[in-house]
Amino acid sequence: MPAGAQCAMCRAVLESGEGQEAARGINNGIIYLMAIPYILMGVLGYFVYRRFRSK
Repeated sequence: MPAGAQCAMCRAVLESGEGQEAARGINNGIIYLMAIPYILMGVLGYFVYRRFRSK
């Protein structure tokens, strides 16, 4: 699923028509940066849940 959300400068550089591979890389980087905090909070929540459930 393509992501069409970049900062204004990234978008201007990537819309120049060159380097479609670079555009895909930047989009993937944005997705990874967005997903990591949610994954970390989920893991932390799981361990907190396990800790309080065991008592």
